[in-house]
Amino acid sequence: MTALEDMLQAEEAVLPENRVNLPQDEIPTRYYNIQADLREPLPPPLDPKTKQPVNPALLERLFAKELVRQEVSQERFISIPDEVLEAYARIGRPTPLVRARRLERFLKTPAKIFYKAEYLSPTGSHKPNTALAQAYYNSKQGTERLVTESGAGQWGSALAMSAALFGLKCRIYMVRISYQQKPGRRTMMETYGSEVLPSPSDATNFGKSLLAKDPNHPGTLGIAISEAIEDTVTREDTRYSLGSVLNHVLLHQSIIGQEAKKQFESIDVQPDVIAGCIGGGSNFAGFAYPFMMDKLKGKLDAEFVACEPKAVPSTTRGVYTYDFGDAAEMTPLVKMYTIGHKYLSPPIHSGGLRYHGKAPSLCALINNGHVRSVAYHQNEVFQAARTFAQTEGLIPAPETAHCIKYIIDEALRCKETNQDKVIAFNNCGHGLLDLKAYEDFLAGKLIDYEPSKIEVETYVN
Repeated sequence: MTALEDMLQAEEAVLPENRVNLPQDEIPTRYYNIQADLREPLPPPLDPKTKQPVNPALLERLFAKELVRQEVSQERFISIPDEVLEAYARIGRPTPLVRARRLERFLKTPAKIFYKAEYLSPTGSHKPNTALAQAYYNSKQGTERLVTESGAGQWGSALAMSAALFGLKCRIYMVRISYQQKPGRRTMMETYGSEVLPSPSDATNFGKSLLAKDPNHPGTLGIAISEAIEDTVTREDTRYSLGSVLNHVLLHQSIIGQEAKKQFESIDVQPDVIAGCIGGGSNFAGFAYPFMMDKLKGKLDAEFVACEPKAVPSTTRGVYTYDFGDAAEMTPLVKMYTIGHKYLSPPIHSGGLRYHGKAPSLCALINNGHVRSVAYHQNEVFQAARTFAQTEGLIPAPETAHCIKYIIDEALRCKETNQDKVIAFNNCGHGLLDLKAYEDFLAGKLIDYEPSKIEVETYVN
């Protein structure tokens, strides 16, 4: 045996758990709201015409009243309704915390790698955590129909399922390139009873205007958001539902990190590195924010790392400024890292990360140095995903693969420096409906997109 193998064998005797479970009665009963612990209040959303803070009451035309209340709340914890807790239990919460021992051995690293298994939900990602909550609050208010956008289809699938469970109709504007790349996701949404349209579509005035210029427009999340909002405001029985970015969405996801904290405590382990991928920010925030609470209070000395694509480098090359959340300029202005709301995101396979901006709370944490971000090309990301699949047995979603690329690199750095760091990440989705992406990767067909300096300057200014 080598010295490393001796060390690993000795460690297994002390820390035998490969899978740390929580009993169902330990599902968190409250959402965590990071706004209560930020050292400065978040810059408020602004009316684009007056540049004055938006009256939250005006948002009730788009969102359920309770969701608007949560959006602006400064309470540290918000109770989860019993009906939502029951729905969480139905879809398999709490999810396990898993030790990636085979990956560790393959990398020959002294680091310990853990991941939260959010891919075990019925739709294959972390998205039901907020979809179920949003469907519940809308059903209680009397909403009959929900409208949303979806990039890779993980969010659309989750909302379609949740709308079905709470008796709501649902229409989903799916980014056209993902609509074409991921027919399995579209079929899943339609099986749950939702209507799915490729965006840009001919169902809205904004969509028609774009199709008139380019009938094969690939679409972006910003465009799909515009279409969903335009659709919502034309019908009184309809409300809009968002899968990331906004505060109420991120706090719903906090059950992930709250569970993970209990699981780490149960094996007397504390993470040194906490990571996740970022499109809008819900995956990273849901896992990381409950740990960030301890860091902001001086109780945890961990590094927080957010991973994004080089094709849409919002936080690594964008500007921290006020920008629209959508392409048609229908939303309020929000302060965030952005590459520009008119930026035409390249058609990479990580559809959930093709968004020009990021969650305001995440952006504030990056701007203040509490979180750092990294960016990768899609070929190196898929190579990391393949390594993970061949060692851990799970084919991850392309979005998750960005984080896995960072995790592997960090574990190899630990090997070079002989550091036994505990590295934790949110395994936010499986790739079983993304196999066309893997097919293209294996065939050498993936293109590594990256905007030029001129493009970045053009769109962000």
